[in-house]
Amino acid sequence: MNFVTRCILTTAFAFAAVVLGDAAHAAGDISKVNGSVKVEPGQQAGDVDTVNGSVTVGAHARAGRIETVNGSVKIEDMAVVTSAATVNGSITVGAGAQVSGAIEAVNGSLTLRKDAKVAGGLENVNGAMLLEGARVDGGIDTVNGDIRLATGTILKGGIHVNEHKSSWWRGKDSRNPRITVEQGATVEGPLRFEREVDLYVAPGVNLPPVAGVQPRRFALQ
Repeated sequence: MNFVTRCILTTAFAFAAVVLGDAAHAAGDISKVNGSVKVEPGQQAGDVDTVNGSVTVGAHARAGRIETVNGSVKIEDMAVVTSAATVNGSITVGAGAQVSGAIEAVNGSLTLRKDAKVAGGLENVNGAMLLEGARVDGGIDTVNGDIRLATGTILKGGIHVNEHKSSWWRGKDSRNPRITVEQGATVEGPLRFEREVDLYVAPGVNLPPVAGVQPRRFALQ
């Protein structure tokens, strides 16, 4: 993922900030090597990054790009950020919060609460994705993650499940990712599966055509 490369640059930048001081930052940016960061509710910040620590953007707060390497990201209700990314950690977007770019993780779950809006896409390798009546305009991309689109969710840009490639130290994952589309959820855009998935669809849900590997399809009770 391109995000991994950015994390290396973020780490280097954070260490440089310790040496050079806050003058290395634009006004309002927050950068740490070790430690969590919180933007207080209702406050405004620039880009926020840390290497070992979590990031919280409080309710009704505003911030730019949010990045951490080892830590979770929490964007609380009605907050607004540019993007959010982590390598090892979960990302949660609160009710009514807005993300103008993408949300990315490598190993971590992604959760979007009711009426959250993401203009970009959702991407991870390992970790479940839960959309609880949220809206995502840039599609979903994963390798091993389960995906649940709850009632009221609007997903544009489709779903792409990448091929899981085995390596010499780790065999191929025998478990299929589970994709659940509940009644009242809307999916627009292609469904592209490069590996087998288990697809659970509620009655009355219309899905776009499937490209690639045909899923094992089940009726959601």
